[in-house]
Amino acid sequence: MAEPQISSLLLQSAIYLGAAVIAVPVFRRIGLGSVLGYLFAGVVIGPWGLGLVADAEAVMHFSEFGVVMMLFLIGLEIEPDKLMALRLPIFGMGGLQVVLTAALVYGAGIAIGLDWRLSLVAGMGVAMSSTAIAMQILTEQGALNRPSGRSAFSVLLFQDLAVIPIMILLLVIAPGAHTAHGVHMDWFAILKAVSLVVLLVLGGRYLLRPVLRYTANTKLREIFIAFALFLIIGVSILMTLVGLSMALGAFIAGVLLADSEYRQELELDIEPFKGLLLGLFFISVGMSINIDLILQQPELVLGLALVLVLFKLVLLFCLAKVFRLDNAGGLMFAVTLSQVGEFAFVIFSAALDAKVISGEHGALLNSVVALSMVTTPLLLLGFRGVYRRRLQQRRSSRGHDEFEEARPVIVAGFGRVGQIITRLLTSVGVEPTVIEHDPNQIELMRSFGYHAYYGDITRPDVLRAAGIANARLLILAIDDADAALETARYVREHYPQVKILARARNRTYVFDYMDMEIDCVRETFLSAVHLGEKALREMGYSPFHAYRTAWKFRQDDEKLMHNLHPIHTDMQKVVSYSVRTRQDLQRTLSREMEDAIAGQGRNAWEGRPPSDTPEEKG
Repeated sequence: MAEPQISSLLLQSAIYLGAAVIAVPVFRRIGLGSVLGYLFAGVVIGPWGLGLVADAEAVMHFSEFGVVMMLFLIGLEIEPDKLMALRLPIFGMGGLQVVLTAALVYGAGIAIGLDWRLSLVAGMGVAMSSTAIAMQILTEQGALNRPSGRSAFSVLLFQDLAVIPIMILLLVIAPGAHTAHGVHMDWFAILKAVSLVVLLVLGGRYLLRPVLRYTANTKLREIFIAFALFLIIGVSILMTLVGLSMALGAFIAGVLLADSEYRQELELDIEPFKGLLLGLFFISVGMSINIDLILQQPELVLGLALVLVLFKLVLLFCLAKVFRLDNAGGLMFAVTLSQVGEFAFVIFSAALDAKVISGEHGALLNSVVALSMVTTPLLLLGFRGVYRRRLQQRRSSRGHDEFEEARPVIVAGFGRVGQIITRLLTSVGVEPTVIEHDPNQIELMRSFGYHAYYGDITRPDVLRAAGIANARLLILAIDDADAALETARYVREHYPQVKILARARNRTYVFDYMDMEIDCVRETFLSAVHLGEKALREMGYSPFHAYRTAWKFRQDDEKLMHNLHPIHTDMQKVVSYSVRTRQDLQRTLSREMEDAIAGQGRNAWEGRPPSDTPEEKG
């Protein structure tokens, strides 16, 4: 009997997916981020790790479609008018970054005696940043719409645009038999590149939408997905044929469809493919790190990578200050773009094929690029730690606003929860003292006529200045659950006469507050119960029966919390008791519904809780 054969594609797919599934959640859980998890997985399974996958270069070429799809999705979010509004940061900041980086690296190479071609190629490669890593970081940090995020995106976009002159320049400096008497200019290649870009713009504007409309009219989602993938892959192939960036072509196609009626459908269809391929790209970068070369020349490879990253950090931060980003934004901008990007692999590969650089230099540069990518998640961790400490120091060094008078009610936090509480209290004439640590939030709410004081409620001196000793009630509505808990402990210990009401993030915090005999409300519980009541009404329940069911559920859950409190540290007892009470509740509600169907209990709103309003009678 012949041994079963396993397809190499299936085997490699299982290896990639397994490595990602194991490494990424672990790295996310310990706070190192998903990108570093993918890179580590690539190192482990790559040719210099366990050797489970040998051809890292082939994987990288395929996985670059993740970057391409990401640029397509970014293009879908940017309408042409918005793109024109970014022209200053794109051509100003982006142009300066590319030119200055390339020129300074070129000058440094010449100064230490390197060949001028090698210095120029290295300068052009180092000028690139990783679109994949930068956009992943900006997305995870929610920074795309901040000034630092928009600036980083603008620079990345210019780098993609710079692909055209860089590839042309490689053709110009490439040595060959027909260039013995000087450099030559391949005008036909330039004409092809420009013509294709013009063709993409015209085709996208006049042909793409009718084709999309025709595809959508088939009512077959798989055909629409197939066309979306065909569009991206087709544009990528065309751009590659004329020597341009695949990502640039995908971005142009996305921008041309940004104001179309198919934008959202395209986003939903492409997003899953983008996520998987982008993860595969990061894995392939990890696989490409030449561990043998690093072990043979550790000082050279590691030193060169660190020097280049540090150089880019300083240059990018100075550029951010020139374009008036604040210190925090400038650092975020610099860290995001500090690595050498994936297009450097393309530049070095093209230079190697054209015999502009040697194979030894190409391997060294590729290892430096891959290592520089590894530094970015680590730098981001350091930036977040430093920024948090600086923020805490700033809060500690800055005092608090002078409180005009001591009031019986203190509301800590003026966010979503604190605002509603304050509105309710002031509507019946109770003016609380509202304390908020975010000055921007204070200014925003002052524009709506509300007055809040700046201060950090976790500091005892702020509590004393706010009049905690004479207050009747402290309402903890801040978003930081741990800080709220610590404040509650402090007030309970030093001011036991003050009644405390707290916002609890989840059941764990509820039990902590119950330990101190403090009343609290779970953040999402009442809104979830209210939505459940609405769902019952949509399913055909009468308004009264939907309300009664929700009210019964709420009472039962609150009783459950009190009964679980003494045993909440014993998970086995908690699970057993929860299952038993859930079954009891189901039987009770089923009996009540049977009574309702039989015509009993028609006196609909009698005996309802006093919090009901007449409008709820339906």
